Amino acid sequence: EVQLVESGGGLVQPGDSLRLSCVVSGLTFGSYDMSWVRQAPGKGAEWVSTIDSGGGTTYYADSVKGRFTISRDNAKNTLYLQMNNLKPEDTAVYYCEPEGWTGSWGQGTQVSVSS
Repeated sequence: EVQLVESGGGLVQPGDSLRLSCVVSGLTFGSYDMSWVRQAPGKGAEWVSTIDSGGGTTYYADSVKGRFTISRDNAKNTLYLQMNNLKPEDTAVYYCEPEGWTGSWGQGTQVSVSS
């Protein structure tokens, strides 16, 4: 059974930083591209960023480019998202997912940005 366990969220002020983590089990982590997606209250899911299986190529949504950095540690089966200069519009529940994922998300981690 695949498990996705996100953590690291919190309530912060605009301009602050957070680092999210996602520990993955039940699949060969290093064989999968991985993504972060987010869902704001009352809105659909929004893709945030993707990293290839080896960690050498990354992609970002325009809304986070230059502020967020995705990374991974294949030895620890862990995906990260460093979020800098957070804005109120970044408020959402953040989820990680493997490439081609059609299963349920993990519990997610709540990020709230407010002054």
